[in-house]
Amino acid sequence: MSEAALIERIAARGDGVTGDGRHVAGGVPGDRVRDDGIIIPGPNRTEPPCRHFGKCGGCQLQHVAEPALADFVRDRVIGGLAGQEIVCDQVLPALLSPPQSRRRAVLTALRTGKQVAIGFNAAQSNQIVDMRMCPLLLPELAELIAPIRNLLTMIAQQRRPVRVKLQMLDQGVELILEGVKAEGLEAAMALQDFAGAHKLARFAIDQGDGLEILWQPEPPTMRFGDVTVEVPPFAFLQPTTAGQTALIDAVTKAIGDAGAVADLFAGVGTFALSVQAGRKVYAVEGARDATAALTAAANRARALVATEHRDLFRRPLIPAELNRFGAIILDPPRAGAEEQVKQLAASDAPVIAYVSCNPASFARDAKTLIDGGYTLDWVQPVGQFRWSTHVELASRFSK
Repeated sequence: MSEAALIERIAARGDGVTGDGRHVAGGVPGDRVRDDGIIIPGPNRTEPPCRHFGKCGGCQLQHVAEPALADFVRDRVIGGLAGQEIVCDQVLPALLSPPQSRRRAVLTALRTGKQVAIGFNAAQSNQIVDMRMCPLLLPELAELIAPIRNLLTMIAQQRRPVRVKLQMLDQGVELILEGVKAEGLEAAMALQDFAGAHKLARFAIDQGDGLEILWQPEPPTMRFGDVTVEVPPFAFLQPTTAGQTALIDAVTKAIGDAGAVADLFAGVGTFALSVQAGRKVYAVEGARDATAALTAAANRARALVATEHRDLFRRPLIPAELNRFGAIILDPPRAGAEEQVKQLAASDAPVIAYVSCNPASFARDAKTLIDGGYTLDWVQPVGQFRWSTHVELASRFSK
């Protein structure tokens, strides 16, 4: 038998890769793999903390020890840039969110007979892995899974998937159930009792005719800096507090003491409200409810934050608008911001803080900015989706 091949890195989808390009499911850098596929464990392998690992599609990398996991997150960013022939001398060590820190999750539930399965889908499958534990989720979210399963025996339709959305807000857990049928007094009372017993911040259901808020003792909020935002139902928030802090710190470092800042794809104000003290911020967002929430929060706090509801994919800011600012914050969806980045590349904005949840689209946009005269000063990789292949980052460009 020939000598076992050394696994040198983890590919974008989580497989180990040998020096000659062989992909090995479950392989970890430092492992060796024999010709017959048997893996000889190396120093970077660890025991997965979840009994569902290998079936549940929520995690791909629980078998990877912490240092190698951080290296994977950083290497994903470097690899994305290399794909566009970009070399950045300052790709910083990755910052990983800890276990039991995910404050936002979307699960699927399915009722079959009297049984309800609830959890993430199995890897590359529509099958639901019935969640009995989860080392990813905040304990407050994980503890609700069993009670939600019981509740759904009453209001889930047979073999009709239910979307279960969970998010931790300042007042407690927000729960949204989509695809249920809550008919009659008994069901209505059960839902009210459930919300009260579990001290939910907001409880809403969608029976097919739009969202109905059943329980909301007070307006649910999130605090950014010293400003509190009344957030719309399941408003987009960063998935962990640690990841949010890492990204805000990186953006704050990137923009420095710029006196006027534009925050593009601003959401409910994660960055705009966190950096607004002592400066003017112009926040642009395409979702109307998020724009309204951010506007109301800024007005209540008398912050110097001007807002605009604007689709930046169809109507990006042009150089004449961008040149008014000392720094631009850019946090687009996974597809990136191709049209807006073309306008940025033609602008004279001195600094761009680009936050991304997709190293590939980031690298594409980075090439456009560099071709337009910008320098990529540094990149901070962030691993908010612990044990998954999903990687985020913050970066600084200057001209």
